Amino acid sequence: MQSRIMLIEDDAVIREELRVLLTANQYDVGVIYDFGSVMQEIERFGPQLILLDINLPLEDGFRICAKVRTKYGIPIIFVTGRNTDMDELQSIMLGGDAFITKPYNTAILLAKIAALLKRAYPDCGEVALDCRGVRLHVERGTLEYQGQCVELTGNEQKIIYYLIRHAGKICPRADLIEYLWDNQMYIDDNTLSVNIARIREKLAGIGLSDFIRTKHRQGYIV
Repeated sequence: MQSRIMLIEDDAVIREELRVLLTANQYDVGVIYDFGSVMQEIERFGPQLILLDINLPLEDGFRICAKVRTKYGIPIIFVTGRNTDMDELQSIMLGGDAFITKPYNTAILLAKIAALLKRAYPDCGEVALDCRGVRLHVERGTLEYQGQCVELTGNEQKIIYYLIRHAGKICPRADLIEYLWDNQMYIDDNTLSVNIARIREKLAGIGLSDFIRTKHRQGYIV
């Protein structure tokens, strides 16, 4: 399963930037929009890690961190524009696990997230998705069926990942293209067709010929 990360950030641009970044890296992302019900949203979503700004409406990040710590041991990373030693010290004293200042380096942020998740949940193992006997190994970028395995390109993996996450539902071509675009990959309608064809060819090579079905003028379904 995907690790669940909750964003508590009031800047709409930064919030969307983080959502896209995390989704592209195979995290299940929850976003806070109603800052009057932060604790309720945390309880509902059940995050495994929280990215928390300090300057927030209604209650600042320090107070939210203190509240979370009274109930949960969820790793908390402060991602904030406040960069004084006192801010960092207070975040540590309240139970924050890391302190990253804006503008942040995405590679460092992702490394911090991965390290904290691994430390907090050592038995989670590799992320894999299963559907109709097919297993997608997210970290390895491979797809397995009846003991046979094929490697996927980045585009192919993201497409099959999206389809499996929506298994049993028709995925419109426009939604697939938008998903890939949001993940900062330019892809047009013809490129999608080429990638689907390549995925089907690889699946056929391991004895799976009808995994991705086309619904005429609607999209694809697995």
